[in-house]
Amino acid sequence: MSQQNVVHPPLTGGKLVVGTIAVSLAVFMNVLDTSIANVSIPSISGDLGVSSDQGTWVITSFAVANAISVPLTGWLTQRFGQVRLFLGSIILFVLASWLCGLAPTLPFLLAARVLQGAVAGPMIPLSQTLLLASYPREKAPIALSMWSMTTLIAPVAGPILGGWISDNISWPWIFYVNIPVGFVAAIATFLIFRDRDSAIRRAPIDSVGLGLLVVWVGALQIMLDKGKDLDWFNSTTIVVLALVAVIAFAFFLVWELTAEHPVVDLSLFKLRNFSGGTIALSVGYGLYFGNLVLLPLWLQTVIGYTATDAGLVMAPVGLFAVLLSPITGKFLPRTDPRRIATAAFLVFALCFWMRSRYTTGVDTWSLTLPTLIQGIAMAGFFIPLVSITLSGLPGHRIPAASGLSNFVRIMCGGIGTSIFSTAWEHRSIVHHAQLVEQANSFNPIFANSTQQMQALGFSQAQTYGLFNSMATQQAAQLGVNDMFYISAGIFVALIGLIWITRPERSGGGDSAAAASAAH
Repeated sequence: MSQQNVVHPPLTGGKLVVGTIAVSLAVFMNVLDTSIANVSIPSISGDLGVSSDQGTWVITSFAVANAISVPLTGWLTQRFGQVRLFLGSIILFVLASWLCGLAPTLPFLLAARVLQGAVAGPMIPLSQTLLLASYPREKAPIALSMWSMTTLIAPVAGPILGGWISDNISWPWIFYVNIPVGFVAAIATFLIFRDRDSAIRRAPIDSVGLGLLVVWVGALQIMLDKGKDLDWFNSTTIVVLALVAVIAFAFFLVWELTAEHPVVDLSLFKLRNFSGGTIALSVGYGLYFGNLVLLPLWLQTVIGYTATDAGLVMAPVGLFAVLLSPITGKFLPRTDPRRIATAAFLVFALCFWMRSRYTTGVDTWSLTLPTLIQGIAMAGFFIPLVSITLSGLPGHRIPAASGLSNFVRIMCGGIGTSIFSTAWEHRSIVHHAQLVEQANSFNPIFANSTQQMQALGFSQAQTYGLFNSMATQQAAQLGVNDMFYISAGIFVALIGLIWITRPERSGGGDSAAAASAAH
């Protein structure tokens, strides 16, 4: 592989097709693995003889390792080259997946998941960087919109595929499915990109910055994943993790802003487009991902859906996303990306407002319609915002900016999930307290209802128990409606962040650069 600082010409013909498929397969495999294990935790825990709480470390270990490695993409690219790093990530990911499937014990599985998460970090930013270099500048937005379909479909397909595999085959196969996909992606990547590597620069290792990054990200991620189970700040463990995260993060900021060769280039946040675009994208993603977890949970615990049926309700989101993404890519170079992103945020707000009006008797069409419409928002969400985020950046800063933007997005996804699940529980408790306040003899409606039920043969205890059960279900419904309504409001508020940016117009190039941070 060349180590000269050479600008490679775009790929053409069959090489371009194979190269696009190679990076898309790698990304699909990567994104799929972030969600495919979620519904398989009971199967994994039972087979390995551990509790479900211990089993959730299968998710946590991957998330922590992945969150730490993503912002290192820029530095690792300088050390190893884009193609070599991308190819190595695919091969090690396949190896880690094989080890996950073979795991005889939980510690072995967790070690394999840490490896899997660590090597997965640079894969998404680098896949986009390689793709951008393969297409002419004017075709970059279209290429990226086509590529983005894989990342739109994978999060929805993950739980459905994971549930089906666990129910019909066995849980190791949720990891084994990566082997043939990764094998094909690795061979195609080597054949197409082996002579298109970037220059290598032996930058010094920022060991202090790296150590602080590992400490604060690890502490924060574990705190987010375990907070709800441990009752948040009523737990000494959570308090200690929070203090460690805050202190290590403060030292990390000071060190990285003053280091000669920082492991993460925080100076990117001095740029208006990068800051505004990254924050809008990340907070919006946190809202989207938090609701992506909340919606199936509500369907299963309150409405009575099975895991598979809940997954199928989420599936239509991919329809308009896949159909409209190429159109977004086509029009992006000729229009202001802020307009497309604004329209996407308004559609997101509309979808969540529609969901905020659900009742416990919601029908399938009312569930499916907002999900279907949300696909329109998805098609105009990632690509324009990434275009804004990386607008005006020189090519050599793209991998670092891509890694940092992805890192913030991933962390916001984790924060969104924790906040939404906890806030839903708290709002449900508040609504339950308000509802049961009406259960007294001075309320004629309640008194009449209890008399009617007792006339039917129910005892007083059974009557009160039934009322409490109904109040609990209704409180959970009102609580989830609150979450949807708040989400709609925040999406509208985020539009202001979009318009503080000033994206540069240079044909497709900046939109192209965009890619480096999408998803």
